[in-house]
Amino acid sequence: MNIEFTPAELAFRDEVREFLARELPAEIAAKVRLGKHLHKEDHQRWQRILSGRGWYAANWPVEHGGTGWSLVQRHIFEEECGAFGAPRLISFGVNMVAPVIMKFGTPEQKAHYLPRILSGEDWWCQGYSEPGAGSDLASLKTRAVREGDHYVVNGQKTWTTLGQHANRIFCLVRTDPDAQQQRGISFLLIDMDTPGISVRPIITLDGDHEVNEVFFDNVRVPVANCVGEENQGWTCAKFLLTHERTGQAGIAHSKAALAQLKRVASEELRNGRPLIEDPLLRVQIAEVEMQLMAIEMSTLRILASVQGGGVPGAESSILKIKGSEIRQAISHLQRKVLGVHALPLLEEELAHAEVTEPLYTDYSAGPASQYFNLRKLSIYGGSNEIQKNIIAKMILEL
Repeated sequence: MNIEFTPAELAFRDEVREFLARELPAEIAAKVRLGKHLHKEDHQRWQRILSGRGWYAANWPVEHGGTGWSLVQRHIFEEECGAFGAPRLISFGVNMVAPVIMKFGTPEQKAHYLPRILSGEDWWCQGYSEPGAGSDLASLKTRAVREGDHYVVNGQKTWTTLGQHANRIFCLVRTDPDAQQQRGISFLLIDMDTPGISVRPIITLDGDHEVNEVFFDNVRVPVANCVGEENQGWTCAKFLLTHERTGQAGIAHSKAALAQLKRVASEELRNGRPLIEDPLLRVQIAEVEMQLMAIEMSTLRILASVQGGGVPGAESSILKIKGSEIRQAISHLQRKVLGVHALPLLEEELAHAEVTEPLYTDYSAGPASQYFNLRKLSIYGGSNEIQKNIIAKMILEL
């Protein structure tokens, strides 16, 4: 899909391309293209580069240190970052808790936390899901009992992404056990170094340590760290989730992955012919590409409708569903095209395998691991089944 840009927007695109060509570290871009896991230092390095240019907080207003970019400029930036192999930003701070603090936080909270997010001084993680409260998030059990000017927090969070790196966590906690589920929840900002917090790793199907369990044992949190009114944290939670689900469409990186898929299919041979000439594969690729074009237009329409400072509504659930399905479909086709080269085998094992076709080493790293890792997309952030219920209720009024 080609979007018509104005001369000023084309000039901005050229500026972004020149910046990425010059500043994006080649070794980080190579990891992204190969589907390899990035280290914390890789993410921090890229954040420092963006911050140095003033481009880290693309969706923030200027008064808080953001770019003040238009919707089209943000779209251009994200698309070019995907095309160049730039890492996706770790969203918990800059794109998730920051908008909540801007909308619901006190002046003191804004003055303290927002500059630290911009500078990278704080690395945030999300304390939402619990062992018995995933898709039914409002059934969470983590308690926060007020004692003077502190809350005493006890409970457990799970699936806490990159919590092993974080020094801050934003949490949903139950502050009124007698209220209806959504009405007794508060939104707390918690220092991960506070006594009583422990983090236990969860090793996922792809063998990576990406998520964790986080335990709270009589953790004392200042009442001043409550965002919004006490027992009204569900309002903050819904606001954050709509931003999260809109971002989960992952359009720029899906487009980059699709371009790579086409490139590999053009070079990989079967019976002496490029795989891209297989009619069935061509149909499958075309179907995914059409869906990607459609979700891109839908995303732009939804963001355009709220660019004056509003928040996406239930339509963000549509983006979450289709975005996750498209990324999983591309991953499936990548494995199909690579065949034996997509197997998660060690190099020395491949040497003894019956592989007669050339091994494309620049494509082979990570496909199996990436395929397994992307299974989570249709679950986290509210499972796709739950998103369909939201669409049925809020949009279709069923």
